[in-house]
Formats: sequence, C-alpha cells, structure tokens
Amino acid sequence: MAHPTSGTKDVGRSFTEKAKDVAQQVGEKTKEAASTVGDMVSSATATAGKTADKWTSATGSGIKNLGDTIEEKGPHGGALGSATHAVASTLQEGGKYLEQEGLSGMMEDVSGVIRRNPMPAMLVAIGLGYLIGRTLGSS
Repeated sequence: MAHPTSGTKDVGRSFTEKAKDVAQQVGEKTKEAASTVGDMVSSATATAGKTADKWTSATGSGIKNLGDTIEEKGPHGGALGSATHAVASTLQEGGKYLEQEGLSGMMEDVSGVIRRNPMPAMLVAIGLGYLIGRTLGSS
C-alpha cells in the first residue's frame, strides 16, 4: 500500500516542475521582448544619428554657399577685400568640413582632440562651466 503522503509529494513535485517550466518560458519571453526593444531603440538611435548628420551636412552646405556669395559679391581690393576674402574662405572651409563630416565626424574629431589633450580639454570645460554658471546665475 502506498503511503498517503507520497501522492501529495508527487503532486508537489509536479507543481514545482510546472512552475519552473512557466518561469523559464516567462524568462525566455522577457529576453525576447528586451531584445526586440533593444533592436528598436538601436534602430531609432541610428535613424536619429543619420538625420542629425543630414541636417549638419545641409547646414554646412548653406555656410559654404554663404562664403561663396561673400567671396563673389564682396570687395576684391585693399584691406576690405583682404578681410572679405578671409571671412569668405573661413566660411567656405568650415562649411565644407560640416558638409563632408556631419555631426558624427565632428564628434569623432572632438573625441580625438580630447584624448590627445586631456588637461587642456578639462580646463576649457571648467572655464565654460564657470561662464555658463555665472551667466545663468546673474539672470
């Protein structure tokens, strides 16, 4: 004759195994959902980055065109002509850089400068922080 508690133990084991199976399935579904959400966030971030690069490139093109216009329509001789040429050239070069590199290229360049010159970069950041804090504090 079977012991009366052996049936209870079997039911308890069966319930425990089913609970483990359900927990495992919930864990797998949670991982799948997290992976899907991660993929969606990654895709949205990539899209936002591409959009920012396009806007930066378009801005660079506009700045370059402004430099071209100043060069074309500004005075060409004397001190004023030299100043006009310098401004136009700076706008053209800056615009070309923005147009070619975009925001992501600029960020890479800034990161490289900071890595090569950490102390000056930190001092500049502290100075900017001080100026911003002073400006906002006096408002």
